[in-house]
Amino acid sequence: MALKIRLRRVGRKNQPAYRIVVADSRKARDGSIVAMLGHYQPRNKGQQFDMDVEAVREWLAKGATPSETVLSLLKKAGCFATPVHAAPAATEA
Repeated sequence: MALKIRLRRVGRKNQPAYRIVVADSRKARDGSIVAMLGHYQPRNKGQQFDMDVEAVREWLAKGATPSETVLSLLKKAGCFATPVHAAPAATEA
C-alpha cells in the first residue's frame, strides 16, 4: 500500500479548510484515511495550520510520501532538521 501525506478538503463552499491526513494514494481525495495529523486553514490570517509533528515524523519514517503542498507546510512547521527532497517526478521516455 502506497501511503501519502496529503490534504483532505472539508469546510463549506467558498470557505475551504483542509485536514492533513495519511491515506492510500489510490483512494479518492476525500476517501478513507489511515490517520489524521493536523489541520490547514488557508483563509486564516493568523495561524494557518497545526499538526502533530511527532506523528508526521513517525509516518515519514514508515515510508509515507508527502504531497508538494504538505511538504511546504512541513518545512514551515520545522519537521526537518535537514532539507528533504520530494520524490522525483516521472519523466517521459
